[in-house]
Amino acid sequence: MRRVIVVTAVCVFLALGGAANAERQRHLEFTYTATVNEIPEGADSVRLWMPYPVSNAYQDVLGVRVESPFATEVNVEEEYGNTVLYIDATEADEAFTVTMTVDVVRREQVAGETGGGKVGDDLRARLLREDALVPISGRIADLSVEATQGAQKPLKARAIYDHVTELMTYDKSGEGWGRGDAIYACDVKTGNCTDFHSLIIGMARAAKIPAIFEIGFPIPPADSKGTVGGYHCWAELYIDGSGWVPVDSSEASKHPEMFDYYYGNLDENRIYFSRGRDITLAPPQEAGPVNYLIYPYVEVDGEIHAGVEKSFAYRDLETIGSGSH
Repeated sequence: MRRVIVVTAVCVFLALGGAANAERQRHLEFTYTATVNEIPEGADSVRLWMPYPVSNAYQDVLGVRVESPFATEVNVEEEYGNTVLYIDATEADEAFTVTMTVDVVRREQVAGETGGGKVGDDLRARLLREDALVPISGRIADLSVEATQGAQKPLKARAIYDHVTELMTYDKSGEGWGRGDAIYACDVKTGNCTDFHSLIIGMARAAKIPAIFEIGFPIPPADSKGTVGGYHCWAELYIDGSGWVPVDSSEASKHPEMFDYYYGNLDENRIYFSRGRDITLAPPQEAGPVNYLIYPYVEVDGEIHAGVEKSFAYRDLETIGSGSH
């Protein structure tokens, strides 16, 4: 098969941010590998989507190299503006691998440096609506009222963060965690980052605070190279007059000494890939909305295909800034 290599430099700034001048930075090479296995003989269509990282106020994507046996497209989906790598692999007659190598500088996001621009009407409306697994009425609304009683809107956001971080424990045992199910989080009071931040987002939206889910990969702070086992996510809350305020409740739960830091600040040891929930990809998939976009998503003949392996690795390209959290 013909091997296609795409080299791009990406300088797309998302609507969420403003200018940043954070001191702590990391310059990284991040490698994202997807292998599609078990392709049924005679399949009429084989389609692969992957999140494609872009620059924002706290992240400079200096280049992306994609190695694929099939032609690639880079598209932008309409609702959240996520950039998506798309590959039509219908001609595949055996397992194939796609590798995306990203050259990226990530900066610490510091309180007071968040974007102060207004949110467009369409995005604001979307970020006040519920998601499939994030209701904003019933028990979630009741919990929001309980947590924010008597507070004005800027303090409501902090009250919601405090309440969820104190309520929940980071624990990936059992079943049901990791889907970003706000009701599950409310009931069980444990979960991973998706569960923490789904509850925060639901409570914030119930309090009329626009809130968005963001996801990427954590980079171990102490090691200059290695592998990454899975994703990490956080949320951003929009405060009129102040702009976007990032929160990382699950990290605060794991590191209580960082409780105050993770309201309004994000460390540099992460790479942002996408945002939003219930996503329609570009071009659109056939099997319904994607809960969130971080791992390779494959459809064969319009059905979700589970035969996908993934791996992630990183290495520091140089040392920038002064230390890490």
